[in-house]
Amino acid sequence: MTRHGKNCTAGAVYTYHEKKKDTAASGYGTQSVRLGKDAIKDFDCCSLSLQPCRDPVVTPDGFLFEREAILEYILHQKLEISRKMKAYEKQKKEQNAEQKVLQQAAEESKVKNFLKKESSIISKPLNPFSGEQSKSISSSSEAEPEQKDSKLPSFWIPSLTPEAKKAALKKPDKTVYCPMSGKPIKVSDLIPVKFTLINSSLDRVSLITKQERYVCAVTKDVLGNSVPCAVLRPSGAVVTLECVEKLIRKDMVDPITGDRLSEKDIIILQRDNIILKNLEVEIQEFWTGNLMMSYTVAPFHSEHDSMVLET
Repeated sequence: MTRHGKNCTAGAVYTYHEKKKDTAASGYGTQSVRLGKDAIKDFDCCSLSLQPCRDPVVTPDGFLFEREAILEYILHQKLEISRKMKAYEKQKKEQNAEQKVLQQAAEESKVKNFLKKESSIISKPLNPFSGEQSKSISSSSEAEPEQKDSKLPSFWIPSLTPEAKKAALKKPDKTVYCPMSGKPIKVSDLIPVKFTLINSSLDRVSLITKQERYVCAVTKDVLGNSVPCAVLRPSGAVVTLECVEKLIRKDMVDPITGDRLSEKDIIILQRDNIILKNLEVEIQEFWTGNLMMSYTVAPFHSEHDSMVLET
């Protein structure tokens, strides 16, 4: 009996293993990457630093940030916008200077032609039916191929080496956009968030090491990645959506401060659109070529654990 590995590449069927190997080597096609729970941000972590927030703020779209991180981001974006604006203004001045030089050269050429005609004794009137124009047209048509050949770029002849032109800069947008939602963001739009500690006697170091750190400000239910939460704008308190639907929406009054609420005052916290009910999940990211398209979530199949995921 011959070996199994003999003539292993002479099969008539393009196997699944060969297809996956070629896809990974070429970089094209649909590829998948398996990620663990560590790749998913916790609900109380900053969307920029991915660390638990010490002074949390939330945007009107529900994205949670550390105040220091989002202020540093906004400051960096404003400095970048000012730098781009200075470069754009410099380019504009250079273009205006070039146009002035060209206009001045055109005026000087007109003056020279006028003086040349005035200094000549015999003036030659322009005749549209003269043969000089037809000769110039025929000579120019014959010389076009030679001129094209002489103007072709050549990388080995210094005089014919193509020159890299400066890319024209567009006028930069002065608006600072949110790094998560892509919508305009201002410092005045940031709303301070007040999480209710599960145990007020714990310090910050011991609090970070615990999985369950915060509770609902009204019902005292434990908050986690699987619990949809909302922030009340007047008080900044974090409550569960179940509390909002069953208790707060009836009277539309903030239970902490007693202020009247509107729909804009109830801000739902964004949680990566995934509800986790286990410690381990399998995330499949699919992309075509080098462009990621979408992702799905699937649980590990275990004999002891079961998990319900929502996307």
